[in-house]
Amino acid sequence: MKAQPENPPLLQPPEGWCQRQLCVEGFTKVVCNRDDQPFACRSRHRRDRVQWARQHAHWMPDQWRAVLLTDKSRFNLESDSRHYLIWREPGTSYHSSNIHERDAYGKGSVCVWGGISLGARTDLHVFPRGTVNAQVYRDDILDAYVSLYVEEIGDAFLLQDDKARPHRARIVDDYLQQETIMRMEWPIRSPDLNPIEHVWGALGRRLAAINPPPQGFATALEDQWLSLPMN
Repeated sequence: MKAQPENPPLLQPPEGWCQRQLCVEGFTKVVCNRDDQPFACRSRHRRDRVQWARQHAHWMPDQWRAVLLTDKSRFNLESDSRHYLIWREPGTSYHSSNIHERDAYGKGSVCVWGGISLGARTDLHVFPRGTVNAQVYRDDILDAYVSLYVEEIGDAFLLQDDKARPHRARIVDDYLQQETIMRMEWPIRSPDLNPIEHVWGALGRRLAAINPPPQGFATALEDQWLSLPMN
């Protein structure tokens, strides 16, 4: 009689079997962005967003090339990949079992500003104090970065920025009028319309992959920003 092994080998299911079984049970695989948070969007906001999309749906590349799309972002000194892969049942996005709680910036963060356009980008600006007011926005961003784009593009230049309070301060409006810098109309509560949000996501994932030390975090941000492909 042939002896039986004390520890028989575990049977491995065929590749993809577990995923298929989860799908049969009604689960879906989703990639969760850590910045995915519901925000209030009133009917007038939705109307403005649709109107903006229709107005710009047929813009040609040359028109978009004259637009500088800008934004601020804040990166956690901890892992900032911004994406988590989970299996969950439909309609359970905000169940406690599908939520990972943590302090937003418990170990510190770095606040940055950047701008992109077709085939080009600004340098990444790191705010030394981590906060932005109207004077900082005017002096450190508009005068130092945006004005260079105006010179390059010419009269067709359009600045896209959101309606954050520092961006709409009187000293900022006065500066833009003095420098004859035109703004693109932008619907409020519409960060998802700005393609630069995808750039921030890619930048966060690159940082998570290299996990730079806190003392070199800002430099790593700048280096990874410059290494991102522009296509």
